[in-house]
Order: sequence, then C-alpha cells, then structure tokens
Amino acid sequence: MAFRWLKSLSPRSLFGRTALILLVPILTIQLVVSYVFIQRLYENVTEQMTRSLIPVVRLVLEEVEAGADIEDAIARGERLATPLGMTLRAEAGDQLSGRRFWYDLSGRVVTRVLAGEVEGAGAVDLVTNDRRVRFAVDTSNGPVVVGFSRNRVSASNPHQLLVLMVFVSAVVTLVSFLFLKNQVRPIRRLAEAAAAFGKGQVVPYRPSGATEVRQAGAAFLEMRARIERHIEQRTLMLSGVSHDLRTPLTRLKLGLSMLPQDDDVQALTHDVAEMERMLDTFLGFARIDATETREPVDPVAMAATIVDRAAQGGWNISLDAPPLGEVMVDLRPMAVERALDNLIGNALRYGTVVRVGVTVLDNSVRFSVEDNGPGIPEDQRADAVKPFSRLDAARNLDKGGSVGLGLSIVRDIARQHGGTLRLGDSADLGGLQADLLLAR
Repeated sequence: MAFRWLKSLSPRSLFGRTALILLVPILTIQLVVSYVFIQRLYENVTEQMTRSLIPVVRLVLEEVEAGADIEDAIARGERLATPLGMTLRAEAGDQLSGRRFWYDLSGRVVTRVLAGEVEGAGAVDLVTNDRRVRFAVDTSNGPVVVGFSRNRVSASNPHQLLVLMVFVSAVVTLVSFLFLKNQVRPIRRLAEAAAAFGKGQVVPYRPSGATEVRQAGAAFLEMRARIERHIEQRTLMLSGVSHDLRTPLTRLKLGLSMLPQDDDVQALTHDVAEMERMLDTFLGFARIDATETREPVDPVAMAATIVDRAAQGGWNISLDAPPLGEVMVDLRPMAVERALDNLIGNALRYGTVVRVGVTVLDNSVRFSVEDNGPGIPEDQRADAVKPFSRLDAARNLDKGGSVGLGLSIVRDIARQHGGTLRLGDSADLGGLQADLLLAR
C-alpha cells in the first residue's frame, strides 16, 4: 500500500522521473554530509575549543576571587585577562540578554560547556555586533562579566563547506539537467511522431539520441512505412477488383436492359444495382479518404450543412451546437463529412426524429447523433462496429441493402483523427446515441 502511495506521487513524465532519480541521491548526500559535519565535526570541534579555554577562564576567576573587594578583584583580573585576550567587567548577570541566534548551532554547545565547567556561570550572551562571547559569573566579590572573541571557541568560517557543497551540487545538477533534457528530447520527438501518425498525420522524423532511442525510432519508421504500404496495397487491390467487376456488371446491365422488362428481369436489374453499390462501399471502406490532407474546418458549419441537406429531404432533424465560427479544428473534411452522413443516414433509417449535436472541448470535438429508433442492445454494440457485421435485432444494419460497413467506416475515420466512436442510449429521444470524438 505504501508503494502505491509513493507511486501516485511520482512524476508521470520520463524527464520528471529521471530528474527525481538524479536529485534524490544529491539531496540525500547533502543531508547526510550536513548532519555529519554539524553533529560530528562542527559541534565536537566547538566543544573541544571551548573546553580548551576553560582553564584560562578559571585562572582569571581565581585572581578575581583573591581580590579584597570588587575594584581590587577587577584590577587583579584585568592584569591577567588582558594579555590573554579577555575582558573583565563588574556587571550584574541580569543585564545580559542570554540569547543566541536560532541558526547558531555551535552557540548551544558553547553555552552548555561554559555552564557546566565554570562554577557560578550564569547567562551567556552570544548576540553581539563584535562577535564576542560574554557570560556572567557570580564570585565572592560580586558578579562579573567575562568576555572573549567568538573565534576562540568556534571555527571562523564553518559555513564555507556547506556553501561550497551546495554550490557545487547546484552546478552539477544544472549540467545534469541540460544533458538530461538533450537525452529526453529524442524520446519526446518519437512520441510526438507516433501520436501524430495515430491521428493520421505523417510528420517528419529522424532518429537521434542514444543508441536505444535510435533503434526505437528506426523501428517506428519501418512500422510506419509498412502500414502505409499495406494501406496503399489494400486500396489498389480493391480498386482493381472493383474495376474488373464493373465491366461484367456493365455487360449484365446492358443485356438486361435489352430483355423484356418483366418481374424477373427487374429483380435481376435490382440485384446488379445492389452489387454495384456494394462494390462502391467496399472501395470506400478500403480508402476511407486516407490520402486526404487535414485543413482547418468549422465543425459547427460542417454539421449544419449536413443537417440542412437532410432537412430539405423532409426529415425531422435538428442541430444543437454553439454559434458558427467560434473555433476551427484541423480535420479531413471529406472523411468527417462521410462519417456524419453515415451516422445520420443510419439514424434516419431507424428513427423518425434525429438530433445532431456538436461540442468543442479543449482537446477534442464531439459530434453526437441521437434518434428515437429501437437502438442497439448493449451486448451487440461491439459487434455493430465490426466490418460486415449483421445484427438480428430490430436495428439491423443490413436493412435496406447495407453490407454492414457504415459504423466500421465511422470508427476508422475516428481513429484516423486520434478519436473513437461510442455507442450508447439517448437520454432524451430514447433511441441510439452515437458519439464521434475527434482529437484536436
């Protein structure tokens, strides 16, 4: 459970995770070195320096104790303290602040050693402008204040190691980030090229970076080339089949037109027309406008044009969309128009009321087509979008001579735009709701 919690907090991107791998050891080393330096070296050295000064302080205080009164005690003490670099003054201990700065870690050690080793020691004042230590001592002749330089009990520049360590770590981190950015950039370019190809776009890409990244880039280019060749070969093959079959079909139509037009001849003529329409559908399924280039399109205007065309045919169809011209989306207009025609045609075939909606989101655009028909059962929706599927339910996609490719073409067009096709129930009309989501 703890690992899942840590995993949820870890960065998602490769750059973030690599940066985390880089920063964690650096920060850990800094914390460990700082702790060892402060606790084991800095504070221990301060304690040793302070203890080495204790005999000198005691010697001065012995002279103070030998004085007849406070004036004589101060005079005797100063004659000894001045050559030793110390000051002595008759002053009450309550006049000292007894404070130290919050970041003065060595001051805590100085205060502890003086209070424990000097008899009668009182408040220790470490907050001075001249970096001196002053502490009060109660003697038999009265309270005195002893002062000496802070450098005698603490290292003069103890922070230099920490500052140098932080500076060097910052420089190393900066250089590492620059190298890391250069290493991640080829991976990001490969991901962008793969994502664009998934949306039907072919962007220029040249493998670069580390050997493994170059190998992955070369494999992607080979895969993209194979897919493009496969699509081209499939289109050429079905185009050739369609062309070869049209010739005998044309001869059949011509022969049937010269026969007496009885019921049998009309039935055969109808079958020939169905075969021609099926060939056109197969060819369209193979192409799916894969060669069409993207261009900025107003999705609301496109949907409005298709809805108006259907409304002129007497169908009960309406449009629910934002105002025209609010946003432009890069789409393959002919492919998307064909997908909407398929969805609207399917809705009009099985329903009497159809509503088309357009919703423009931050990263996608959604076309929704709803009707009041019988709909498609939830357990059959996955089969409904498969090529050449035939449903036995009330909403049979083969009704009216369809070969079961309408929703398959819509799904493939959605995938070319980095989107998807979702089938559901219409909350308002009660029939089927088909959502065509296209990435922006």
